[in-house]
This record gives sequence, C-alpha cells and structure tokens, in this order.
Amino acid sequence: MTLSEEQADRFAAFRHGAYARFFVARFLASFAIQIVSVSVGWQMYDETRNTLLLGLIGLVQFLPSLILLLVTGSVADRYNRRSIVAICLVMSAGCAAALLAITLAGAFAPIPVFAVLLVFGIERAFMAPAVQSLAPNLVPERDLANAIAWNSSSWQTAAIVGPVAGGLLYGLSAAVAYSVALAFLTAAALLVFTIPKPAQRRSEEARSWSTVLAGFRFISSEKVVLGAISLDLFAVLLGGAVALMPVFARDILTLGPWGLGLLRAAPGAGAILVAVLLAAYPIRHRAGHFMFAGVGLFGIATVVFGFSQNVWLSVAALFVMGGADMVSVYVRETLITLWTPDEVRGRVNAVNMVFVGASNELGEFRAGTMAHLVGAVPAVVIGGVGTLAVSLLWAIGFPKLRRINSLDAPDQARRS
Repeated sequence: MTLSEEQADRFAAFRHGAYARFFVARFLASFAIQIVSVSVGWQMYDETRNTLLLGLIGLVQFLPSLILLLVTGSVADRYNRRSIVAICLVMSAGCAAALLAITLAGAFAPIPVFAVLLVFGIERAFMAPAVQSLAPNLVPERDLANAIAWNSSSWQTAAIVGPVAGGLLYGLSAAVAYSVALAFLTAAALLVFTIPKPAQRRSEEARSWSTVLAGFRFISSEKVVLGAISLDLFAVLLGGAVALMPVFARDILTLGPWGLGLLRAAPGAGAILVAVLLAAYPIRHRAGHFMFAGVGLFGIATVVFGFSQNVWLSVAALFVMGGADMVSVYVRETLITLWTPDEVRGRVNAVNMVFVGASNELGEFRAGTMAHLVGAVPAVVIGGVGTLAVSLLWAIGFPKLRRINSLDAPDQARRS
C-alpha cells in the first residue's frame, strides 16, 4: 500500500456521507453533555459542599439504564435507530433547557436538578444502544474498525474541549454554560434528522422473554465479549475519579472552575492522542495484551493522581489515564461490534451500555460515597489499586480474551 493509499484508508469512514453527518452530530452532543456534566457537578458542590450528592449525580443517571435494560435494546433492534437517536437528542435539549430555567429562576437545588438528571438518564438509556448500533449501519464492514476509532476520537475530542469550555463558560455564569449546551444539542438533533434512512437488519422475532434476553444469552455464550465487557465494568467502577474532580480542584489543588475544566480535559487529551494514533496505525496484533496493559496502566496512573498535590503531576497522571483507557476502549468496542450479529446488536449494546454506565455512573457513586466516609484521596488511591488487581485477575480468568490477536478478522481471531 502506497503512502497516499494509507492516508486515504485512515479516513475511509468519511467517504460515506451518512457517517460524516453522524460523526459531527455525535461530537456536538458529546461536547454539550460534557459542558452540562462539569456545570452541574461544580454548581452542586458550590451550593452544598456535599461529596455524597456528587456521587448521587451519577447514580440518578445510571438507574434508568438498569431498570429499562430489557426494553432499550429491543427498541434499538426493532425500530429505526436514526429516529431513536434524533428523538433522544431532542429530549437532551429539553433537559438542558430545564437546567437553564432552574438556574435563571434561582431555584437550583438537589430535588429539581435530580429530577432533570433522571430524565437525562432515561433518554440516554434509549440512545446509548441505538447510537452504538447505528454506526455499523452507516459504513461497510471493511471500514467499521476505522469508524470505531474515529467515533472514539470524536467523543474524546469533546471530552477535551467540553470540560475546559464548561469551566470557562461556568466562570461567566451557569446560565451561559447551559445555553451553549442547549444550542449544541439542538444542532445535533437537527443533523441526525438529515441522515438518510440506513440499512438495518431488524429483529423479526416475536416478542417474548426469549427475544428480550437474547443479548444476555449472546454475551454469556461468547466469553471474549463477556470478558471484555466485565473487565471495563469493574476496572472503571473501582478506578473512576471523575465525580471527585470538584473536590480535587477546589480543596486539594486549590483551583477555580478553570482548573476543574483542566482536570476534566486532561484524560480526554490523552485519549484523543491515542485515538488518532489508533485511527492512523490500528492495532494489528496482540490486541488482548494491549487491552490488559491499558487497564493496568490506567490503575497505576489513578494511584499517582490520588497521591499528587501538584497540579501538573495531577494533569500528567490524568493524561496517562485517558490514553491507557482509550486503548482498552478501542479493543473492547471493536471486538463487541465485529463479533455481534446486527439483528441482536441493539440488545447486546444495551447490556454493554449498562455495564459502561455502571462503571462510570456507579463508579462516581462509589467514589463519592467512599470520599464521604474516608476522604477523597483514599477513595481514589484504593480505587486505582483495585483497578490494577482487576486487570491481573481478568488476564488469568479470561485467557481466550488475553490471547486475542487480530481485530480485523473475527473468524481468524476465533481460531487463534
């Protein structure tokens, strides 16, 4: 392959116009969600100084994914995924508008805010499996790994710029931050509505408990997918420190809202650097080893961040955390996407997103609760050590996953 052919191949997914629109819409939505996340967390801590409430922010958004698990995946497999994503983005815009109204009315308090976040959680429960399952319908299989890498790059770019912008916008006022998020979510919804109806192999099975539970059956029978999903669940559940960023920014590193944005952006900066490298130079061999190494490095960097009292060491540790996590995310999402039949992809992704939600939102709840009991620093350090232990235990317990070699040819990977 010539240099020009390699460069063209790195952007293969963007040769498909529907995917290009999806990419931009997903970026705008992710950007807006980051702004809302930073603003709500800072505003809640600013108003209450209660770390337990910071943990509850994640729990409230996660519970709908768990409660609605048996519904959301089936909806993504039976109905038009593009329409589901667009409708959910409209609901997200409505939630941003509600937070804006609460702020302007001077009524910011845990109960109304948690009510809005609950609706946020419901729409995310439906959107997550649909958006994860939509990308494979917009590109041919040969370009799917490239699309997954760019999807991660899009999200991580938003994870860099979004928190910084959120911190700066919140520094102007919370109302300004929520207004910008509202504008971006509205634009994302309109853009998704313009995507042509994609080809989709819809589930034609009669509704029954058997069809509803198809995602669980597939995951439990495919040990590679089970191992990849559960590894992420327990690693990030223990190692997540995002909920405590306002505590570190205000009380430990003595920074303002801009500092919170800096801390929130650092993992995204590391992740997007790695995502761009993976898009240009995808993992061709020893994918399983790369994934476990990434999780282990994530745990070590979390411990360093927990102990650090220097701003730039903390930023560097978070940067490494983001880059290491990106490696494991890339391998996991590629495996799940390529090894899952399209007709059950929504249900499998619904289960996967509950695991991801559990690792993120419940991880925030764990961090907030533990910080409330023993302090923020021990909560982060203990979590990092736990993540490192999970990496070692899963490497032993899922040898087939550890030995996965190629991500380009699932059949070949199965035989390796």
